[in-house]
Amino acid sequence: MLYQLYESQRAMLSPFSEFASASSKLYSHPLSPFAHTPLATRVSAGLDLMHRLAKEYEKPEFNITSVKVNGTDVAVQEQVAVEKPFCRLLRFKRFTDDVGLLTRMKDQPTVLVVAPLSGHHSTLLRETVRQLLIDHKVFITDWTDARMVPPEAGPFHLDDYIAYVQDFIRHVGPEVNVISVCQPTVPVLAAISLLASNGEFTPRTMTMMGGPIDARKSPTAVNNLAMNKSYEWFENNVIYRVPTNYPGGGRRVYPGFLQHTGFIAMNPDRHLKSHYDYFMDLMQGEDESVEFHRSFYDEYNAVLDMPAEYYLDTIHTVFQDFSLVNGTWEVKGQLVRPQDIKTTALLTIEGELDDISGAGQTRAAHDLCSGIPSSRQFHYDVEGAGHYGIFSGRRWREDCYPQVRDFIASHQDETGAPKKRASRATAAAAAKTGGTAKATKPVAPKRAR
Repeated sequence: MLYQLYESQRAMLSPFSEFASASSKLYSHPLSPFAHTPLATRVSAGLDLMHRLAKEYEKPEFNITSVKVNGTDVAVQEQVAVEKPFCRLLRFKRFTDDVGLLTRMKDQPTVLVVAPLSGHHSTLLRETVRQLLIDHKVFITDWTDARMVPPEAGPFHLDDYIAYVQDFIRHVGPEVNVISVCQPTVPVLAAISLLASNGEFTPRTMTMMGGPIDARKSPTAVNNLAMNKSYEWFENNVIYRVPTNYPGGGRRVYPGFLQHTGFIAMNPDRHLKSHYDYFMDLMQGEDESVEFHRSFYDEYNAVLDMPAEYYLDTIHTVFQDFSLVNGTWEVKGQLVRPQDIKTTALLTIEGELDDISGAGQTRAAHDLCSGIPSSRQFHYDVEGAGHYGIFSGRRWREDCYPQVRDFIASHQDETGAPKKRASRATAAAAAKTGGTAKATKPVAPKRAR
């Protein structure tokens, strides 16, 4: 019933939102006589804000059409490599007429980015993908809004998520380097563990960023909610059926609008201030700040429904039973054994100020992956970064990405022994001083930090 009420409210607000948008333009367009009346700027700003608060936010596009590689603009085309009912595997194919550059790009490492299925669309990692495309061939998981999946497609459990990840790894091939951001760190580790246990090839590297490998460490407000409420509470209070006006009508889901409410409730004062600042920037003509606000909230307010089975499995397995770290997790009858991973290099990354995955939660992967030699295990703390800062923004570009890039580049041989090379920062420093850059590891081993 709650979902139906929400849909009714959305339908009722839609014309008011469009009216507010049109009226805002009426009071701001230079050719409109209303734009020259007293308080026109204030009225236009208020109506614009009303429009954005009431409008429906559709899934954004990646809009990555080009990227600079070695200082040259290279065209990028988004392609669907694999399509499944609940997910598409996208590839960002790069094109250039420069034969030499094309040859170098073909030799660059291949990366599979596993995006979160936790409320927002995979486009939240747009900046992650754009930066990776400079030095890598990039694939990403693009999860489907569960309300758009017909019930005939069947349920989608956490075990199915793991199977999807395994299929995508097999599709990309043995040269793949896997990067998981936030929620997927747990199922990705399970997927790779099962591949290793079954004697299949495993990725050359796996990078795990800000995820709840061991949610018992430095629990956050998100962790506490999942731990302090019973499984039955979640099943009875946050699971609803999709209305019949969607292709997935009748499917049980954790609705996106409930997730969005939870996101806002975590930092209501911050969002309130942000909208007030937006109103003031509109009146003062601060176009750059206005566009940044719109871009951020176009992404932040676009949410998807999660399959109920997957969501409840995650609550039970990751946040209540801690099955991975306790060694009790079985996927389709097979025990998940991270210690069976032998050749894949491991990098974990945490943000110093992460309020979603607390300190030590991602780093816990090192103790579980005891079969990986310590010389191939690395950890990096991003100082001053919150949860989103480790994969977007200035800290991602300047601090985090160089670590990821160099870590992947140093483990691209097929023998399992890392290839050492000077990091770009070290090489640049050496060039300025006329010295020789020494081969360095991309990040310090976990035991040294």
